[in-house]
Amino acid sequence: MDIPANALHANATAVLTDWRPADAGQQALRHAFLGFLAARADACQRSCAPGHLTASAVVLDATGDRVLLTLHPRVGRWLQLGGHCEPEDATLAEAALREATEESGMSGLVIDPHPVHLDVHPITCSLGVPTRHFDVRFVVRAPAGAEPVRSAESTDLRWWPLTALPPDTDDLAPLLAAVASAG
Repeated sequence: MDIPANALHANATAVLTDWRPADAGQQALRHAFLGFLAARADACQRSCAPGHLTASAVVLDATGDRVLLTLHPRVGRWLQLGGHCEPEDATLAEAALREATEESGMSGLVIDPHPVHLDVHPITCSLGVPTRHFDVRFVVRAPAGAEPVRSAESTDLRWWPLTALPPDTDDLAPLLAAVASAG
């Protein structure tokens, strides 16, 4: 059953209104996201061509020493899991957890419902035209012994030590620093 689109929009607005980022850059992005939500009733729908909110999951193993990254087939780089919000998502955290579960093939994942990081990036996604992803990122913990299963959404999927990430992932540094700060 589809959830009314305004439920996700209301949740996104409430979550970002309540969230207090640790630094001025993230605070500025939070205000920009809230402004975008105020201006666009369709901000959480992928059909919103000027841009739309997405939900990402930084999946950590049970020890917190490794992060699960996907080699994204269209982007061609190692990234955190996540993606578009769907009509059945009532909250941003639900969207991030759904994406993490689908893309990792693991069950028993546990999400912290508070964002850990925000990012805006240009992309040509399923709309086929250049747009922006207003990405809200959450920390997700995998149960002990959980092993990922690659889906069709990934070229490769694997655990990486937080201290030895693959090449060309420098842009993940601010996200992983925010995860480390959040504890």
